[in-house]
Amino acid sequence: MLDAAGPSLRASLERRYARCGARLLQTLDELYGDQPQFGAWLTTLCRELGTLAGTRPEPLRAMDCRREDAPGWFIDAKLVGYCAYVDRFGGDLCGVTSRIGYLKELGVGYLHLLPFLRARNGDSDGGFAVADFDQVDPALGTMDDLEALTGALREAGISLCADLVLNHVADEHPWARAALRGDPEYRAFFHLFPDRSLPDRYEQSLGQVFPQAAPGNFSHVPALDGWVWTTFYPFQWDLNYANPAVFAAIATTLLRLANRGVEVFRLDSAPYLWKRLGTSCTNQPEVHLILRALRAIVDLVAPAVLLKAEAIVPAAELAPYFGEDAGRGHECHLAYDSGRMAAGWASLAEGTATLLRRQYDTAPDVPEHSGWMSYVRCHDDIVWSVLRPDVEATGGDFRTRIGEAAARLEGRRPGSFGHGMPFQTADGADLHGTNGMTAALVGLLPPEGAAVDAAAMRRFSLVYGLAFFSGAIPLIYMGDELAQPNNDAAADSARLVLDGRWLQRPWFDSCRAARRLADESTATFQSWASLARLVAARRHPAFDPHAMPKSIGPDHPTLLTLGRGEQLVAVFNLGSNEETFDWRSLQATDGWTTLLDTTGAPPTDRAGAVRLPPWSMSWRVRT
Repeated sequence: MLDAAGPSLRASLERRYARCGARLLQTLDELYGDQPQFGAWLTTLCRELGTLAGTRPEPLRAMDCRREDAPGWFIDAKLVGYCAYVDRFGGDLCGVTSRIGYLKELGVGYLHLLPFLRARNGDSDGGFAVADFDQVDPALGTMDDLEALTGALREAGISLCADLVLNHVADEHPWARAALRGDPEYRAFFHLFPDRSLPDRYEQSLGQVFPQAAPGNFSHVPALDGWVWTTFYPFQWDLNYANPAVFAAIATTLLRLANRGVEVFRLDSAPYLWKRLGTSCTNQPEVHLILRALRAIVDLVAPAVLLKAEAIVPAAELAPYFGEDAGRGHECHLAYDSGRMAAGWASLAEGTATLLRRQYDTAPDVPEHSGWMSYVRCHDDIVWSVLRPDVEATGGDFRTRIGEAAARLEGRRPGSFGHGMPFQTADGADLHGTNGMTAALVGLLPPEGAAVDAAAMRRFSLVYGLAFFSGAIPLIYMGDELAQPNNDAAADSARLVLDGRWLQRPWFDSCRAARRLADESTATFQSWASLARLVAARRHPAFDPHAMPKSIGPDHPTLLTLGRGEQLVAVFNLGSNEETFDWRSLQATDGWTTLLDTTGAPPTDRAGAVRLPPWSMSWRVRT
């Protein structure tokens, strides 16, 4: 590795190897040590790692050195994230570059662009069926455009996050095409079966990701004269990580993209990487070995890079994705806080704080220099299954309780404020997920020229307030800052029929953006202003980004009271009725001041007992 990297990197690589080399070798030995020719494979991998380290551009090497000395840089910076599709936000990568000023005005320091690498022709699961890891989708630009974008973002202080789809590739990927031609090397990249006997045995313990659109986990491929494992869609072939060549191919893919300037990788579908008969084939121990090895490689070659786990599982199953080593984790730096996201929506729909409070009371600690990615909406549905353990632990029936909450968010109950849609079920009878933009789910959809519903605006601020208060990095989903409604573009109507998640994948409304500050009475102005206040609140010196948010104060049916460190407390009213809260119960009166408030009360009335209108919140800081 050192020889391949060159003499100029020898000292830094030797220093990093002393810190993480043993971890890498031990993990790879656990995964593949019993494989024939393991030593030769490892030698080849290390040589490739050295080559990639040696070709890393100088500005990225300098960033590596800075961040290596400050491993908690992304937490210390109090970053705010933004998530968007390239085409829907900017048209192409150059168009995204032109919107950097807009992102800076919003306060963004972290940009997640959903899949932009070349996808298969036709349906591609929103770009997650990747046909080439080393080519940008031609409709979105080129690799040169990507490097220009990452350079411009870096100069603006914004880190680019890209998706690295770990579990599968498209059936048009060169690896899959080689397998179709009968190449034994690449047939071994996938899980192939001559008949249904073994797949049927696996199916007995497997779940289904898309039970309506893509039932089952295996697809017949006539050209293979057999079956291939396809967890998500028939055109996405699961990779076989029991084959060390697959791991090496993915690891070097990651580093090549990192050398283009990608600073964060969202590790898509991470829980599914290892298959074991008689299990759900998710969250297997080997999954964590794979992530541990990827982290060690990043720490060795590109320590400025962050790994983010996309594991939409209950909190108890999610914590291990940070790693379990004493003192600090050695897997992912970040993980999506999907449990608190789903619990926030369920609690808003129920009008009670109990389910959300349990999320805070039972939240696992995270290792040093790690943190939660908190969010309100994303390109996917609200996955309700993450709440099953919490509902059942309190003696409730999951289907009854969460089904009722989903029905309210989807406008299927009298008086519901939500305008979402059920996912993977035609009528909502089978509980799976809920789709919709934030504005639609909270009822912030005023007709043209009508006044904004103040209660709906408080609901909008509340759900984002929870995310901003809670996470290491809160994420704004594209269009939410403008209160964009559900996607009803005629051009997307066919997509919506096949996949309801396109409901929350609208085109960026440039007209709304241009007039966002023109009229204070509009939902666009008020949603932008609401998020601007939250960005400013996170930047306050009293906001401790390293402190975990904790449930404190009285156990109230509709009020959730949280503390973050010693200097910040907040109360959120999840209910539809006005409540009274006494700050003296938290000893948060003398020496404290209001940081953020949506109650509408004059500042002089915020000491002692305060009125909390429905869906309002108030944050206080120690002065």
